[in-house]
Order: sequence, then structure tokens, then C-alpha cells
Amino acid sequence: MIKKLQKKYALSEQGAKDLVKGCIACVLQNISFMFPVGLLYSLVSDLIKGGVAGNRIPFYVIGCIVCVGLILITTYFQYNATYFATYVESGVRRITLAERLRKIPLSFFGKKDLADLTSTIMADCTFLEQSFSHFIPELAGSIISTLLVSVSLLFFDWRMALAALWVMPVSFAIVGFSAKVQERLNQKAMDTKMACADGIQECIETVRDLKANNAEETYLKGLEKKIRAVEKRSIINEFGLAAFVVSASLVLKLGIATVALVGSMLLVKGTLDILTFFLFLLVVSRLYDPLQGALQNLAAVISTRTNIARMNEILDHSIQQGENRLTNEGYDITFDHVGFAYNTGETVLKDVSFTAKQGEVTALVGPSGGGKTTVSRLASRFWDSNKGRITVGGMDISKIDPETLLSLYSIVFQDVTLFDNTIMENIRIGNKDATDEQVLRAAKLANVDEFAEKLPEKWNTNIGENGCELSGGERQRISIARAFLKNAPIILLDEATASLDVENETLIQTALSRLIKDRTVLVIAHRMRTVAGADKIVVLSGGAVAEEGAPDVLMQKKGIYARMVKLQTESQNWTLA
Repeated sequence: MIKKLQKKYALSEQGAKDLVKGCIACVLQNISFMFPVGLLYSLVSDLIKGGVAGNRIPFYVIGCIVCVGLILITTYFQYNATYFATYVESGVRRITLAERLRKIPLSFFGKKDLADLTSTIMADCTFLEQSFSHFIPELAGSIISTLLVSVSLLFFDWRMALAALWVMPVSFAIVGFSAKVQERLNQKAMDTKMACADGIQECIETVRDLKANNAEETYLKGLEKKIRAVEKRSIINEFGLAAFVVSASLVLKLGIATVALVGSMLLVKGTLDILTFFLFLLVVSRLYDPLQGALQNLAAVISTRTNIARMNEILDHSIQQGENRLTNEGYDITFDHVGFAYNTGETVLKDVSFTAKQGEVTALVGPSGGGKTTVSRLASRFWDSNKGRITVGGMDISKIDPETLLSLYSIVFQDVTLFDNTIMENIRIGNKDATDEQVLRAAKLANVDEFAEKLPEKWNTNIGENGCELSGGERQRISIARAFLKNAPIILLDEATASLDVENETLIQTALSRLIKDRTVLVIAHRMRTVAGADKIVVLSGGAVAEEGAPDVLMQKKGIYARMVKLQTESQNWTLA
């Protein structure tokens, strides 16, 4: 049962156990609310029989105290078993989702945007809190306690019991039948919210370009439509839910009428005593109140399916696993008939074979879309190849845990990611255990000191969100400093100087020259002059290796590489007419 609850409601094992405890607590609390009804029934019985005897007064006083005590104890138990437990489980869920995302291949993120994943971890987990603390336990508690009370009513008088209970299955059936409608409405609402969130995020990220092109007004009109669509979809959702819940509640209220009608008929016939009639009126007035809440909870539980499905999509996704022990002999990177295709079916690599040798610089060049970046991602096991084999020093990387494998790599991307922290701490990302002296040494090797010493607080200057206070070249140098600090035997350079000015490019190339010494280096570049000094060029075109060899050898072949060099040389000589 615990496993089923884990899967059904995207819970941890402890969370599923706590959910069971919460349901039991709600059952006990609901039953405790029935004790005052029994006490009142006894009091009325005494009054009908001639009044309350003196020796019965202590019984009612103690009975009231016991009822209050039971309600307090069960309420305390219920509060702890639901509210406190759900906050713990919500935190566990968020951490579990984040840990799962850490191990999922990067190909998963290609079909997910930031707003969607953020919404799953934050908003869906918040909805889980409500479901865990309010909806599911109270629904289970209402149903189970009602069933227990219903059985006892049948022993009193089965005719009156049927008059009171017939509305329950009808009411729950009405809400139950709304499941498919609710799922469709919730999915449409979720899609609308994601479109709105994407629009807001895109607006914030591209505000500079919108201003530059006088496109703010047009864009904001489109964004307003998305916001209005969320408003409209929310109203439709509420109406769709209310239509079923209100209808079910109206049917439930008919139970009081049928109890009164059937009870009156039986009283007239003389087959029912007034005390039993009074008992049933008391019980149903208390019985239908939690059931009305249960109908709303049932509808809410049904609506959580969309949120739970989104969390399970992450939790059920396959992860990259492997051994935590490195067995490589050297650091040669070998691609052996490697093929790769995205989940969309688009083939990126067909049959790629080459070796990037230790101590050499191997450059990947070729037309856009040829598969250069994909090769670097596969080499570091950001993604797994569909066929073929990739090895580092003879070690099959598909059998090594990705985090263990990445201890061998220092990667410098074209798009640098920095954190809203100091320069010192941003560089320390390369090695969290590094001393300040080690960080400064790596920074100087990457020429970071050239600008850091000029800042107001020097190395302790906060550089803002994603390094917004720095230029592109300064941000890139921090990225290279991280690579120096990590000091890994394999270097991957992905267009590290593609968008820099001449001065910054010279500084960064000087830093890179220090970084790549005596290491296995794989460089991706579009500028042919960047890789002119490489030991080996691998030309990728159409997802396959079209040419490979030393730069001078490929120039003599007059193939793709020679043509790219010629075209770039001509473009560099271009001037305004």
C-alpha cells in the first residue's frame, strides 16, 4: 500500500507513511465529534423518561469533560499528523526533485523550459502541501468515519439508515464522474499558466532588445492576452469544479429531507419511536457536514492529478548511473562509430570516429549544425550516445557515474554562467575546497587580476546576477579561472572566444595557452584562426567526420577546411563600401 501511495501521490516512503497516519488521525477526530451526539441522545432519553436523576448529573459532567478531552487530543494528533508532516514532506519532495534533475541527462532539459521546471518544484509541491494536509486525509477520514457511523445506524433502524445514507453514493458518483472533465480543464489551465510564465520571463530577459526595437508596446499587448487567458481559464476551472460539487452538495442535503419524511411516516404508523427519530435527525445533521467538505476534497484530489503527473515525469525519468571508480589509463578521448539522435527523432551524429590524444589540441570545426557541440556534450556524458562507444583512456564513459567522470574535465563554455556573489566565490566554484591563495593563483593565470584589482572591493566585489556588472571578456576570464582551479587533465573549450573583441580575445587566448598545456584538449571553434595552431583538426559535416588531420595537411587537400579558411579570410578583408 505504501508503494502505491508513493506512486499515486508522488510521495517519499516516509511521506506515504505519514499520509496513512494523517488519515487515521482524521478518522479518530471525526469519530470524536460523534461522542457529544451520543451524550446528547442519552440526555434526551433521560428527559423523556421523566427527567435527569441526581446520580446521573456526574455522568453528564464527566461525559462532557471526556468529550472535550477526546476532541482536543484527536485534534492535536490530527494537526501534527497532517500539517507538520506535510511541511516536512514538501521539503523532501523539492530536494528529491532537484536531486533527480541533477542526475537526469541534459537531453531532458532540451524539451523543458525554466518556467515549467520551476513551477513543478515550487508550485506543484505547494499544491502537494494542500493535498497532503487538507484534501486527502480529510477525505479519507470523512469516508471511513462515515462508513463506521453508517454501520451503527443500520443496527438502530435500517429504514431510517437507508433514508439517511442513499444520498452519499449518488453525491460521490457525481463528483467522481467529473474526473475526466477536471483533468482536461486543469491541463488547459496549466498550459495557459506556463505560456504566461514563459511570456513574463521572456519579457524580462529581452527587455533591452524590445526597447532597442521599439517593440515594447506590441509585446506587452501579447503578454496581456496571455494574462487574460489565465484569468479566463481560472474562471472556467472554478465553474467546472463548482458545477459538480454544488450539484453533489444539493443531493446530499436531500438526505435531511428524506430522513424527516421517512421518520414522520414511520412515526404516524407507530413503527418508530420519537427518540430514534430524534437520534437520526441529530446524526445526519452532524454526518453531512464533514461529507460536504469531503465532496470538495474529492474534487480537489482529482484536480491534483495534473500536478502529480508533472512531478512523476521527473521522478520516473531515467537517470545516468555508473561506477564511482575511474579505471582509465591515460586521457585519450576516442569516439568509436558513435551515433546520436534527439528524442524528436532528429539525427545529429551518424557514424563519428576519431581520437583526441593526450597532450594534443584537437579542434572540431565545420558548418553550423554539423554536430560539433553535440560531440563535446557526448564526450563529457552530458548526453548518452545511441550507438557506438566513447572512451577516455580505454574506459567506457557510459559505465561511469557522470559526476565521477566530470572530475576529469574542465569545461569553458561560450555562454558563461556566474552567480550573484563575489569574484572570489565565483572562481571557487571550480574547487570548493580551494584556499584563497589557490583561488588568487588561478585568477592571475586567467588574467582576472587585470580588472579585479580595479573594482571597489577588489576580489570581494559582488558581480550581480549572472555577472551583470562585468563585460563579456571579464566573465569569460572568470570561467577560465575556474578551469585553472579545477586543474583537470581534460579541457573542453566550446567557442570560448567567439563573441569577444580583439583585446579581450588576446588576453583570453593567452590564458587558454597556459591552461591547455600538457592536457587532452578538445576545442570547438568557428574562427579558423583560433585553431590554426591545433595539432589535429576534425571537420564535422552532416553528422559525420568529413576530414581529419593536421591543419597544413587539410589545407593541401583543398576540402571543407580549406574552403572555410578561405571564406573567413575573405570576410576579414571586407570593408564598408
